[in-house]
This record gives sequence, structure tokens and C-alpha cells, in this order.
Amino acid sequence: MARGGSLNVLSDIMCGIAGFVTQNSVPCDTRMLQRMISMVNHRGPDHVGFHVDGSVGLAHARLSILDLGGGSQPMCNEDKTVWITFNGEIFNYVELRDSLIRKGHRFHTESDTEVIVHLYEEKGEDCVQDLNGQWAFAIWDSNRQKLFLSRDRLGVRPLFYTKTREGFLFGSEIKSLLVVPSVQRAIDLKSLDELFTFWVTLPPRTIFSGISELPPGHSLVLDRGEMHVQSYWKLNYNSSLKVENEQEAAEVLLDLLLDATRIRLRSDVPVGAYLSGGLDSTVIAALVKKLGTTHLRTFSVAFEDKEFDESHFQNEASEFLKTEHRGILCSSHDIGRIFPEVIWHTEKPLLRTAPAPMFLLSQLVREQGYKVVLTGEGSDEILGGYDIFKEAKIRQFWAKYPDSKFRSILLRRLYPYMKNLQSQPDAYLRAFFHVRKDDLASPFFSHLPRWDMTSKLKIFFSRETREQLKHRNVMGQLEAELPSRFWQWDSFSQSQYLEAAYLLPGYILSSQGDRMAMAHSVEGRFPFLDYRVVEFASGLPPQLKMKVLDEKYLLKVAAGALIPRTIRQRSKQPYRAPDSRSFFDVGNDHSLMEYVEELVGPRSIVEAGVFDPGPVSKLMAKARAGQVVGVKDNMAFVGILSTQLVVDRFIKNFARSV
Repeated sequence: MARGGSLNVLSDIMCGIAGFVTQNSVPCDTRMLQRMISMVNHRGPDHVGFHVDGSVGLAHARLSILDLGGGSQPMCNEDKTVWITFNGEIFNYVELRDSLIRKGHRFHTESDTEVIVHLYEEKGEDCVQDLNGQWAFAIWDSNRQKLFLSRDRLGVRPLFYTKTREGFLFGSEIKSLLVVPSVQRAIDLKSLDELFTFWVTLPPRTIFSGISELPPGHSLVLDRGEMHVQSYWKLNYNSSLKVENEQEAAEVLLDLLLDATRIRLRSDVPVGAYLSGGLDSTVIAALVKKLGTTHLRTFSVAFEDKEFDESHFQNEASEFLKTEHRGILCSSHDIGRIFPEVIWHTEKPLLRTAPAPMFLLSQLVREQGYKVVLTGEGSDEILGGYDIFKEAKIRQFWAKYPDSKFRSILLRRLYPYMKNLQSQPDAYLRAFFHVRKDDLASPFFSHLPRWDMTSKLKIFFSRETREQLKHRNVMGQLEAELPSRFWQWDSFSQSQYLEAAYLLPGYILSSQGDRMAMAHSVEGRFPFLDYRVVEFASGLPPQLKMKVLDEKYLLKVAAGALIPRTIRQRSKQPYRAPDSRSFFDVGNDHSLMEYVEELVGPRSIVEAGVFDPGPVSKLMAKARAGQVVGVKDNMAFVGILSTQLVVDRFIKNFARSV
């Protein structure tokens, strides 16, 4: 292809971005660029395009949602000196477009993509400050010979990169990088150490050696071979907002959520909503109706196992809001059956099976003809909804008043599904929940019980793995990365930060979010993660988020009569799914048992080298007998199986997988 040329090809290959900049001005290999973008063919069925400029190649696979006829990418400015490949949506593009037109910019499409191009012309790398949306994009500025990458503030959309002897490569998913022969395919044991502590890897680390993730709220510039990564936005819990009363604060919150929902309904295709039966998704669906949408399609997961099922509340919310509702019934066998495909999309090990039902849910959405859904993700993190926040308050009181008997009762009530906790004496609970005065000084006080329990899974690591990690202080690594202002926040805000900065982008929005939705070319949109809502909530005093032990208190006040009283007042039920038994409830499907036995059998465990075959064999025996009942053993089984799947699909048999 000639230097500076572009190629747009209609195809069944789909949505995501990829590209590279070669070393020493070596011409771009267009066939490799095509291979890279073909690896994300599940992210949408609409269009694929390429732009090559000498040593630079950009690729784009499109899920058409805005300007269906005119938004093809890569897209350029008028003189073709600025090119972009973009994954995501800019929800305030209408307002930005009008402002840019007033400044003299001329538009040739109605798409939000072109808004980014002209905004970059106007403001350079600072253009991201004006964007309200969810994005991962790459801009090639040929005049400056500079590549500019950016990822949205909260990390809704993924973006990965690596450097090899050939040059710099990037993509929406790691698969696009792994097809390049010079990219190493190996597990990063330090990252595995992090995942088996925090449930996530600490960005920029990924589970693969040498492959990095651009952190949320960060941009990357590659300027003539020199790479610079910098933050453009950070979470800040300063509790500085002055409000006259809680009703005033509730009104402000509702107004912000209404506008966040309004702009997220901008689409040239129908927009549906998830309806889990909980407070958050019900509020979002109610706001859609309040904004004048007469016909709303809602979607949910129901479980055969009543321990996990919330279908009663889902149906109640749908009837109250008068939505057209569809649900998928998920069995434990379904989870085991699709789990290898789930791991292919997460591209990382998991400690729980919860993403699997979300995979089935997005499949249902797509089968019903929808590409876009609004969801309630983010509310728990920014408005104080998780049990871990309640738990921390109870533990703080108990640590200060160690003779209290009432606190131990509250902790047992908080986790009714942790059967082995219910009959334990108080002394055990104090040790398990780190109820000691010394623990109060830890910056990770709120998360110590969770991370301590997860870290115990490392007893399954092989001797070689433990030897390589023996001098590593994973907690110290995280502490060194905390922002300096972290130490000035109250304990509730510190806990919120740990959830919002790490678990939210690293697990909720990725393994349960983007990866499961885009596996079926469905885009999730999250009004609670509008940065205006996040910044407002971050400035609220903690008592408006959790009043005593009433979680998301201000949201309940704001929701008022918009949602059913029973849903507003019900206790939060954490989203969970059946774990180890999903792989042994085989019925007549013996292939399910076969892949589990093969991957977690002694031969495969020894060959992969990550885990110790002895303890793993004992755990497998318990699982076969249906004796894995505790949270720790369930997480161990899922973590081991999913790690073995990563090794098998991405390292051992990657060529065959693609």
C-alpha cells in the first residue's frame, strides 16, 4: 500500500481498535494489521477499516451506534494529518460539536468520532478533559510524528500495549497483540501474585509478561520512539461539598443522574437496560422512563438455584416501571459449559464464576436485536453500597470496644452465605476479620479480611512459583502506588478508593462488564460513572452515603417514589453465581467433566508449573465429592481452573485457538 493511503473494507470482522508503529521507519505490515484486528471480530458486526502511513498502521472494527452511514474509521481531519481509531462513545458530542463549529471547524459526519479529531486539533492532548464518555482511542499526528493514546477516566473501555523489537503495538484486547510473532506469550507470576491477593492485577501490569494496560484516566504519548504515560484525571475524596440538608443533596444527585442518563440514551439504535432487581439498575430504568421513553426493553439473569435468584424483584421492578422484560435462566451446568469461552474473553484468571451469567445475558440482548444497554454499575463504589463498607464500620467499632457481643452478631448476619462463619466463636471472628487495634492503622483496614483470605489460596502455588515470589511484598507494592492525598481521607473514603480504583476497572467493568458484553457485540453504558456524578459523590460526607449501616442512603432518598418501596428498602444482595459445583453438575454432558479433569489433572498441572499437583488433587477430590462448600475453597478451584485455561488457550495452544 502506498505511503499515506487508506483502505476501508466492508466485512463481517468487527469492533475494537489495534495498531502499531514500527522501529526505524520500517514499512507497516498490512497483513499483520489485518490479523490483529481480526482477533476482535466478536466486538461488533458492522465495518472494518485500516489506515497506513509508512511505519504507522491503525485498524478499526466497528459496532455502529451513532451515524450508522457516516462514522467509518479510521477517520481523519480535512488535510489528513490527524487520524483516529476509537472504541467507545462520547456522550456530550452534540454540545462539543456545536462549540467547535462556532470556532470554525467543519464537520463531514454526524459521528462523535469526528468531534475528537477536531477537539484534538483545538486542544491537543488536553482534549480529553472536555470529553464525557467511555473511550479508548489512538490518534496519529503525522505532522508531529506522534501517537497519542487515551483511556476514559474510570476504565470502562480497555486498552493494552507492548514494545517489541519490531516496534510499539496496541489493541483493545490482548489477543490482538499475541498474534504478533515477536510478542512473548508467558504468565507474569508477579501479576498472578497480585490477582491471588486483590482479585485484579495492578495496572499497568497484566497477567501476561511484557504486556501492559493503560490505566484508567491516563494517556500515553509515543513521540519519535520515546514513550510517556501520564494521568489526566484522578479520584479525589475531599468531602468538601457544602449542602444545606440531605434533601438538597438528593436533588442534586437526581439531577446529575437524570442528565447522565439522558445523554447516554443518544443512539441511532434502540437502547435497553439491565434490570437485576436491585436498587441501582431499577433507578436507572426509572430514570429512562422519567425522561419520556414510553417503550423500554429490560433484561436480566435468573438462576435455577434459589440461593442466587432475584427474579421476584426483577419482575416486580418491571411491572412497576411497565417495561417489556426478558430474562435468561442460568443453571450451574450452563456456567461450567461456557466457562472456557468466558476466560477466552476475560483474558485473565478469575476467582469467581460471576462473569459467566453476564456472558449469557449479553447473548440474550443481542438475540433480541439490541446493541446498547444501560446498567447500574458504579453505584456501589461511588455511593457506598458494598457489604465491605458495612463490614469495615462494624470492625472499627468492635476493635474499639472488644468486649462487644453485638458486633459479632452483625458480622454473621452480614454474610449468611458464608456457612462456616455462622458457628465460629468470637475469637475466631476477631482473627478472621482483623478486629485488632493494630489493624486500624493499616491503609488497607477495610480490605484486610478479603485480601488475607484470597492470599491463602497461594498455598496451591508450586514450590517454583513460591520461590520466585518469596521476596515480594505485594501489599507494599500497592501501598507505594497510593496517591499522597489517600492518607488525608477518612477511612470510609479510603475503602471507596480501593474499590473504585482497582476492583471496579480491573474486574467489574472488565471481566463482568466490557468483556462479557462485547463478546456478543453489546455496549454497556453506565450513568453512575458519568464523571460529574462521580466527582459529586466523592465530595459528599460519608454519612450521606451510609447512614449508620444503611447503604447508599442518599440514592434511596433521591429515588423516592420513582421505584417500588420494597426494592428501595430491601437489603443489598451481592451478585453471586454457583462456583465449583458448576463444573460437576454435568448431567449427560460428560465433555464438561472431561475438560475440567484434563486441565486440573496432575499432568496438566505439572506441565504448566504454576500450581502444586498434590494440594490441587486433594481439592479436586473434594470438588468431585461435592464437599467444597467454603468461599476459600470455591475461589481456589475457580482460580486454579481459570489460570489453567489461560495457560492452555493463550500460551500452550494459542495458534490453534485462533
